Amino acid sequence: MNNPEPEFLPVPGIRLGAAAAGIKYTDRNDLVVIELAEGTDCAAVFTRNAFCAAPVVVAREHLQAVAPRYLLINSGNANAGTGGDGLRAAREACRALAAARGCAINQILPFSTGVIGEALPVNRIAVAVPEALTALSDRGWPAAARAIMTTDTVPKLCSRQFEYQGQRVTVTGMAKGSGMIRPDMATMLAYVATDARVEPGLLQACLEQAVAPSFNSITVDGDTSTNDACVLLASGVSPCPPINDSGSALFKDLCSAVGEVCMELARAIVRDGEGATKLVEVRVDQAASLEEARRVAYTIAHSPLVKTALFASDPNWGRILAAVGRAGVEGLVVERVGIWLDDICIVRHGSRAADYTEAAGQSVMEQDTFTIRVALGRGDQSTRVLTCDLSHEYVRINAEYRT
Repeated sequence: MNNPEPEFLPVPGIRLGAAAAGIKYTDRNDLVVIELAEGTDCAAVFTRNAFCAAPVVVAREHLQAVAPRYLLINSGNANAGTGGDGLRAAREACRALAAARGCAINQILPFSTGVIGEALPVNRIAVAVPEALTALSDRGWPAAARAIMTTDTVPKLCSRQFEYQGQRVTVTGMAKGSGMIRPDMATMLAYVATDARVEPGLLQACLEQAVAPSFNSITVDGDTSTNDACVLLASGVSPCPPINDSGSALFKDLCSAVGEVCMELARAIVRDGEGATKLVEVRVDQAASLEEARRVAYTIAHSPLVKTALFASDPNWGRILAAVGRAGVEGLVVERVGIWLDDICIVRHGSRAADYTEAAGQSVMEQDTFTIRVALGRGDQSTRVLTCDLSHEYVRINAEYRT
């Protein structure tokens, strides 16, 4: 890989190691072990896809039973759509790591990403586990971020740090995801860690608060993965006091830092969307409800006609207007609708703005980052969704994914 080493801050109490198991790739690491300090608390959200992968089932079971000590992640094989054999394979992978570290099997949380419907080569994972353990380091984030990549072109890694009563608290996260992105919970795979000590219920609340405007508000292609998972780890190694009050300044500072990390990772996923050349924010204002705003935003963001116009830098505003009209907004008054590209008004009172010019619209759409804003004229609710364009390269990548 020729990509520059991403910047990050180590998280005390969290170590990561990567190894090459040869699951699908022959020239790179594809297995990651994350070691958690004793007493680390863990919060997680998982895919809502009914065909959830075997590791999702097993990770949920283990997380409900006992606090985890290790996370085991592989790329190149999703272990999804594999039935009972897949569940046994996920548990056997956990068994291999548990045996090497002398811990219980249910102290391991498994995660997989890659091709759906193929048997997980557990024997290769078992052979590579010792190498991953040898590589464990608090500076292992960049190698781990690369190892979990599939069609990603760059590793996705982000850190934030803040001070509380003279003590520093660190938050670092990594994610993978480039296609099959409309998560409906989090993202394909994301792992965020802090050295703060947080009461488990508050840790879960912090995670859910962070994923709502970030990983839960992005789309590349409208497809929800079978393997989506987002995990927030709190090692408790920081000398700061424990967080057990949702109203405390420390909890608010932590939520802010976790939210910023998740947002930056979410933006990185969309910017790295398969074949993407544009990062576009779709903002819907003046909706009667949040659900209505999200429905309109996603209708625009998922429209193949809108997305191909984005790729062509074609200000074909009729496609946007048509998407708004078919979003299912009951009683929509077209004459109240306005649409902007950044600060260029293209639709006013339901029709083309009198002062709009095609050249002005195209100048915005030729940028690699811009905003489509829609005002519905119905209320005071608003939302925004991050999306990207749909290019020739997206078709090529997904047509050749299994070859």
